[in-house]
Amino acid sequence: MTAPVGLLTSIPPYVLVAFAALAVLALPRRAGHAVAALATAFTFVQAVLLGDGGTGAHLATQFLGFEVVFFNVDQFSLLMGVVVGFLATAAVLYAYGSEAPTWVTAFALTYVASTVGTIYAGDWLTLIFFWELMAVTSTLLVWQHGGKAVRAGYRYALFHGTGGTILLAAVVVHGVSMLGSVPAGEIFLFSATAGIHPAATVLAAVGIGINCGFIFLHSWLPDTYPRPHVAASVFLSVFTTKTAAYVMYRAFPEGGMWLAYLGGFMAVYGAFFALLQYDPRRLLSYHIQAQLGYMLAGFGLATAVGEFAVVGGFAHLFNNVLYKSLLFMAVGVVVYRTGVEDIREMGGLWRVMPVTFVVYLVGAASITAVPGFNGFISKGMVLDSAHEVHEYVLLLDSGLLWWLLVLGGVGTFMSFIKLGYYVFFHGSATLTPDDATPFQTVGMVLAAGACVFFGVFYTQLIEVMPFTDLILSDEVYFKPYSQSHLTESAALLVAGFVGFFALKRPLGWLAHRMPDVDRVLFPAAFYLGRGSVWGVTELWAAVDRATMALAGATMRTATRPRETLARAGIDTEIRAGIGRSVLFLTLAAGIALFAFLLG
Repeated sequence: MTAPVGLLTSIPPYVLVAFAALAVLALPRRAGHAVAALATAFTFVQAVLLGDGGTGAHLATQFLGFEVVFFNVDQFSLLMGVVVGFLATAAVLYAYGSEAPTWVTAFALTYVASTVGTIYAGDWLTLIFFWELMAVTSTLLVWQHGGKAVRAGYRYALFHGTGGTILLAAVVVHGVSMLGSVPAGEIFLFSATAGIHPAATVLAAVGIGINCGFIFLHSWLPDTYPRPHVAASVFLSVFTTKTAAYVMYRAFPEGGMWLAYLGGFMAVYGAFFALLQYDPRRLLSYHIQAQLGYMLAGFGLATAVGEFAVVGGFAHLFNNVLYKSLLFMAVGVVVYRTGVEDIREMGGLWRVMPVTFVVYLVGAASITAVPGFNGFISKGMVLDSAHEVHEYVLLLDSGLLWWLLVLGGVGTFMSFIKLGYYVFFHGSATLTPDDATPFQTVGMVLAAGACVFFGVFYTQLIEVMPFTDLILSDEVYFKPYSQSHLTESAALLVAGFVGFFALKRPLGWLAHRMPDVDRVLFPAAFYLGRGSVWGVTELWAAVDRATMALAGATMRTATRPRETLARAGIDTEIRAGIGRSVLFLTLAAGIALFAFLLG
């Protein structure tokens, strides 16, 4: 095992994925996608094999005077490598089956490569480089589709460019506060015990939080993900936000209740606005924000509960990659086959699209935490952790955070009843599309099979996580299929089912009258930007006019001093030649002009 592991550690997986992107463009379509699938599968296999003892810092070197680590392998990066490699392979097969243009797959692979580079970054210089590259490649993936995706892509790029700049500022502020002594490999940069400058902590939280979809910083999510090719949406739905959650833990490994409560409010906010949507991909995009809330709540609870909450957050991240991509695949098949992007114009499709319907049920059961599916395991761990916190106690001796997460769970179940009802059951079948293509089916079955596998054999899920020995030991009570968990799950499902049909009409009314922040944010940003350009242009023009006027006055004073003095009411006889007074006046005017231009 030593020799293969040694070989694997010398090959950063993102290099092979980047070369595969070129192969997709250079080779025939089938051969190119085969190379792409092999490259992403290598990422998965490598992470699995490295878990047997290949951890540590690899490819450590000097770059621009800093110590950098291009390939850092530990428990956290490995679990990300496993799920990203697995899902990327399924997504490549799905893209091939969806007749995605080769440029879509090529841009998607560069996006995957930058994501993997971020995951395995062992220092902040490397991480920020790949973080920004991830923003660039994902923007290209959005733009490729043209049409409405172009303007959405510009807004997307502005959000992520801003977030990356703020994150870089956090690192710079910390470096300055430490007199430039920030170790390049200090991956736990914003740990509370490291003496971090408060401004750096805030900047890091905001910079990473933009990619996490923090409330009021999230509008890029539902604006962008419904726009590109359906295969592109599968890639986009997974990597940016989940990588951001991973980096959030890297930045704040000790958590904090501020992060936990923010996650709780995100779970409610995202689920609420998802309930108001009729575009299926926009509905799923809001649920990305909601599900990020559970992950951040788990990471935040590390400060109060410990490693169990962290494992719950990472398990939910791992599971979300699987079921969220599966849901985007299933919805993508419907959009691909029907060309319709309003669920009210669908209905009855379960009869003609049985494969898509079944995999949708698996994805919906997973995200709503139905027993037997992976979401039930991880969401239960986060809820158990939240139950340990008794701040702001409400009903049933449970705190505010637990109730926020429960309410988000009820809203999630209501959302997927709504989505499934309108797409597969509502009304009579007026559309008769074909079902998923063979390669679309393969991609969806891979993701769906993983959702079921980790829901049934949940110890396999925990063994991929960090702190495995602690969670599976007798010291921690971990029995996801206990009677209390099953009863709680049944209560949530019943509440969601009853809630949807009881509130179906009011929600339809509210959907047309409850705008999100983008209704104000996007026009405000547009007019602010246009006003800023106008203001800067006019200010520059005014400065230019003032400078030229001063220069002209100086020239007139120097060449016609008698006339200038006469206008000033001074009757002075100036003899021929340059006298001392004229020379003094000329020098004074020149010095004044020079000082003004320098100022």
